[in-house]
Amino acid sequence: MKLKGNINHSVCRWCYGDIPLDDLCIGVKKIGFSAIDLVGPKEWPTLQSHGIFSSMCNGAEISLTKGWNHVEYHPTLIRSYLEHIDLVAKAGYKNLICFSGNREGMDDETGLKNCVDGLKQILKLAEEKGVVIQMELLNSKVNHKDQMCDNTKWGIELVKRIGSENFKLLYDIYHMQIDEGDVIHTINDGHQYFGHYHTGGVPGRHEIDETQELHYPAIMRAIVATGYKGFVAQEFIPSWPDKLKALKAGVKICDV
Repeated sequence: MKLKGNINHSVCRWCYGDIPLDDLCIGVKKIGFSAIDLVGPKEWPTLQSHGIFSSMCNGAEISLTKGWNHVEYHPTLIRSYLEHIDLVAKAGYKNLICFSGNREGMDDETGLKNCVDGLKQILKLAEEKGVVIQMELLNSKVNHKDQMCDNTKWGIELVKRIGSENFKLLYDIYHMQIDEGDVIHTINDGHQYFGHYHTGGVPGRHEIDETQELHYPAIMRAIVATGYKGFVAQEFIPSWPDKLKALKAGVKICDV
């Protein structure tokens, strides 16, 4: 498929977990792009053997529920992220994902302060190595009950307080449609705080075609209009029998 070049396409590995990574790499290349999200250091050699870029690295986090908002996890997180920042840089990659963690009764302000205190201890190395730490916005209504970083207002405040070009938000379109909607307006207003994008059909997190409520071509045009040059990764769970055909259709929808 001949792609237009305005969007840097990627795909999240976990959505195709039953397809061997070698086969997914081959399928991705056939579709016409060369990046996969959410792959850790152990699988980078497989990507590299196919000429595939690791567009959003993972593996440093404890879990989606145990994150930077709780100080008791800071020693483990700091040690792991410092190690992974080095690995990401040495491999020639740029983005490393992180998570706020669950509230567990914590208020927004305490969570912000704790995240700032912890993340600032890894940002110096990230800046030196050219690695961008990206906290994903997750919905707390359907998929990730009690997640703290579940709205752009809180996330943008965290980015402002950290005050580094090496800390951004991963704006997940699926998650934020569920929790707050107003996707295009949010992208227009907050794009400078967003370092990466994920897709997904609402409701259900399946294909991003006419079966769901978002019009992805318009969203992609809005992203392009901001001057964004990073990656947009498909993160829908295919419901079609031919999962790679579903991926190809999703990429075509987003290739504006």
